[in-house]
Amino acid sequence: MADNGKLRIDAAAEDWRLAQAFVISRGAKTEARVIVAHISDGEVCGRGEAVPYARYGEDVEASLNLIKSCHARSREELQSAMPAGAARNALDCAFWDFEAKRAGVAVSELAGVPEVRPVETAYTLSLDSPSAMAEQARRVAHLNILKLKLGADGDAERMRAVRDARPDARMIIDANEGWAVDALSGLMAVAADVGVELIEQPLPAGRDNVLSQVQRPVAVCADESALTSSDLGRLVGCYDAVNIKLDKAGGLTEALTMRDAARAKRFKIMVGSMVATSLAVAPALILAQGADWVDLDGPLLLAEDRPHGLAIRDGWITPASPDLWG
Repeated sequence: MADNGKLRIDAAAEDWRLAQAFVISRGAKTEARVIVAHISDGEVCGRGEAVPYARYGEDVEASLNLIKSCHARSREELQSAMPAGAARNALDCAFWDFEAKRAGVAVSELAGVPEVRPVETAYTLSLDSPSAMAEQARRVAHLNILKLKLGADGDAERMRAVRDARPDARMIIDANEGWAVDALSGLMAVAADVGVELIEQPLPAGRDNVLSQVQRPVAVCADESALTSSDLGRLVGCYDAVNIKLDKAGGLTEALTMRDAARAKRFKIMVGSMVATSLAVAPALILAQGADWVDLDGPLLLAEDRPHGLAIRDGWITPASPDLWG
């Protein structure tokens, strides 16, 4: 535990069981392991949640140690005191919560967002056989936006099967860096044919410059290639949109900066998150105001959410209660 003058910083890991296995091209999991940071002055306590992600070289223990050894006394100091990533995100969001509670105002007011309105989230279908993914899609007939996890042999058949099962749905696909360059044009043509709106990260980060040399009949969104605002310059011409996540950016502070910088470069905006509880999603709702696509379905994938969790009805997420965050 760090003691920064009158501020005390601590963190702990929590495990949240998923409603069913969550499968992407890199593997499967049955629980969400999150970290929760706390900042307190003895009267007011702020919280923030994040998900360390192995794809970015993170793990839970190292992230907890980073938080517990942090001596930043403010959110502003934090930006240079810790690198971007899940640990800084948990602490940054805890600072926002703490500052808002101490000032007696909403985080949205501190962030200069006049009103936080409900947003409609995509719902993620785990990678599976075409028939199984079609059945997943039918089971959520009340949800309007589907995000298909792809990145394996048979992706064309998966897209067609889900479209046949849900001709009414809006569709996003996420290959998680799993497509080969020689398959790219054919799979993008299928995506266009079945009415996909957006393709996330079809090629591995660092090997995606070929996207500037091919026709893109569907908008392509950078995810693993777009961590912070410093990445945006090299993505111009390769991507049409960027997926901004608090865990990648290192908190709401940098994520808001990244959103404004992305808009200035004429990227469309997707706001996403890892699989986590409502405490992780609540700050992202501020970021999601005015976004082109929202993918904040983490709480819907859990067997049980935390107390005062976000209300999500037919895919629409209602802004958080102050009892949860902000």
